[in-house]
Amino acid sequence: MVGCVDAAFEGFTARIGKPPAPMLADYRALIAAGRVQLLEAGGAVGGVLVTEPRPDHLFVDVVAVRPAAQRQGIGRRLMGFAEQEARRRGLAEVRLYTHQLMHGALALYRALDYEETGRRLEDGYARVYLRRLLPGDR
Repeated sequence: MVGCVDAAFEGFTARIGKPPAPMLADYRALIAAGRVQLLEAGGAVGGVLVTEPRPDHLFVDVVAVRPAAQRQGIGRRLMGFAEQEARRRGLAEVRLYTHQLMHGALALYRALDYEETGRRLEDGYARVYLRRLLPGDR
């Protein structure tokens, strides 16, 4: 699983100037807390999703897709799972952030109807904040 995350983000280290935040996470603790979902692709972990329920939304902390599994809909499936999980918990919104240099991720989120809510420098990362209000009766 950590290999999938590292493979997904290692190409950004030089561009950002340090390892992306998902490469620094304590996945053992996240798994123990029940916050990690995995998606298999080709007999290996193809995608990793880390979420955190908050009082008024579901926060998506990490979406990672192994490079060999990209462009196969895994990112969309992981985000679909996050939205289902938000609905299951009675939450009407999903929020996340990504680095401004992660253009592929930004394009995916925009294609999935996520709207940008802000940009700021945080912990040395130039982050773009996004959200999606989930359709339905609330």
